[in-house]
Amino acid sequence: MMEKTKRVLYLMLPVLSIVALLAGWMLLCMAKTDIIPTPADVLKKLCDIMIHPVSRATLPVHILYSLARVLGAFVLASVFGVTLGILLGWYETFHDLAWPVFEIIRPIPPIAWIPLIILWCGIGETSKVIVVFIGAFVPIVLNTFAGIHQVDPMLLKAAKSVGANDAATMLEVVLPASLPSIVAGMKTALSTGWMCVLAAEMVVAKQGVGFLIIRGMDSNDSALILAGMVVIGIVSAIITVVLDRLEVKLCPWKVIQK
Repeated sequence: MMEKTKRVLYLMLPVLSIVALLAGWMLLCMAKTDIIPTPADVLKKLCDIMIHPVSRATLPVHILYSLARVLGAFVLASVFGVTLGILLGWYETFHDLAWPVFEIIRPIPPIAWIPLIILWCGIGETSKVIVVFIGAFVPIVLNTFAGIHQVDPMLLKAAKSVGANDAATMLEVVLPASLPSIVAGMKTALSTGWMCVLAAEMVVAKQGVGFLIIRGMDSNDSALILAGMVVIGIVSAIITVVLDRLEVKLCPWKVIQK
């Protein structure tokens, strides 16, 4: 009976947190009636842009534009980021050669690259994808590198003792052992990529969720700004749930350990 009650309470906690958020929002609306739109105003705006286009696109189309940019860049960042992370973590000579350059470039925020990328690539889709790629690339490299370094040395010795070569050790031992860290890096990268695409869309886009926010600012429409922010939160939450499910599939032993 106690276990059942606990389960119900745990299921209720997310609902209670959302109710608390909405209650705080309503209190702010009462304090600043002229500045902050109510949840009802934002919901009305969301319904409005679902039907009536903004810059020749309805809300689902804007979301799809943003998602396409993020997912395209994320796939590229995963391929190149995991590869570079493995090279940095597995080959000492390559690490000594490439790590100083990576450490110089790594702290530069993706938004700082936007002016150069626009100069080099124009204001088309390529520039937006590159900005997202830069943001997603770094956490994947760092987490892959950390995962390779955290592999238990006893596992490597065991692989060598049975005659496994470097390629077999990497595929059969190192990659499975570092997979939880790599997946964690991908989760961080996808969230970072979502933030980067919003920044890119605020500067050089005619469609996308970031564009909706900047349109709301230009037209002094705070309901549209908050509607864009709500969409960001909902889409990010859905992405997180999907990645958590993927992590369970890819790393079932991690769930068992918990």
